[in-house]
Amino acid sequence: MASSSSSPSPEEQCGAEVSDNYETTCWGCGLRVMLPSCASIFKCGWCGAITDHNKKKRDEKCVGWRLLRDRCFLSVVLVFMFFVIFGGVWAVYPVVFSVSLLWGIFHSIITTILSIATLSFFSLAAFRCAGTPPNILWGSYPTVGKGDLENYTFCQYCLKPKSPRAHHCRSCGKCILDMDHHCPFIGNCVGAANHYSFMCFLISAVVSTIYVSIMSAYASLHIWPPSSYSLGRLKGLTGRDLAWRLLNEIFIAFLRSALFLSSRGLLLVYLFIASVSLQIGLSVLLWQQLSFIYQGKTFLSNLSSQADNDEEEKKDCQNLVRFFGLQHSVSRFLSYFRVTRKRHDT
Repeated sequence: MASSSSSPSPEEQCGAEVSDNYETTCWGCGLRVMLPSCASIFKCGWCGAITDHNKKKRDEKCVGWRLLRDRCFLSVVLVFMFFVIFGGVWAVYPVVFSVSLLWGIFHSIITTILSIATLSFFSLAAFRCAGTPPNILWGSYPTVGKGDLENYTFCQYCLKPKSPRAHHCRSCGKCILDMDHHCPFIGNCVGAANHYSFMCFLISAVVSTIYVSIMSAYASLHIWPPSSYSLGRLKGLTGRDLAWRLLNEIFIAFLRSALFLSSRGLLLVYLFIASVSLQIGLSVLLWQQLSFIYQGKTFLSNLSSQADNDEEEKKDCQNLVRFFGLQHSVSRFLSYFRVTRKRHDT
């Protein structure tokens, strides 16, 4: 009697199984699945979609303020770029053309090329869509085949499937394919569609700032007022005291002569300081982006890999070649070189 009373009945076993499991549907294909009560994240065995019941939609607040912030940053950057271009031409070119006509024409061509390249790549990176994930059928079993939504998740903001290569940007309010980061200075995300334009903009901006700093320093040396400093105070000084006093006298004379600078000279000083500062910041950003491309990652994927302690991607210079599209051009050149060499040998 004791043994029979301790063993559960079939009805009790069925009730225990039902209480330990619950029925739900896959958002990707709509098929019903039975899951343990502790399973809040599951992957559909048919379509491969990943469902996370713990992930709830967060309220998107201050979206309008983010858009306004990006527009303000974008406007400031555009105004500054035009100010540097036209202000540099106004301040530098009288000095350059006074040296030589050919020298002035040469620098006019360089300025035109750098200005057009920088503004063009900036416009492509800022006003072009960063990358839209591909549209895919979802929601019902007849339309979704096996493995069509492999590792797809459901975006609670866009209310549609999100590919594993996409990330939702709250500033832009949409999912971006291969998103690297959101840059407020271009008012746009950096993704699959404009990452190349963004990198070309960084390269052209670094080259342009180097050119502006060199030319502003060159023009300043020609229009800077003569500075005079007294060497009589240096008598009797030797060694370190002499060097320190000499630098002090030169610096004071430099500041005194700066008081007599014209508006063109003051603008040249500002252009030099601003271009050097931007050159340092943009060079650091360019180096960081090139290192991520070399590793085969983006900024967001690097953060996620560090958090998850995943294995590192293969580091190879071919990643840079593929990113900048040099692989096809190099192969075409080599094939053309081989054909012409064979013809020459025959």
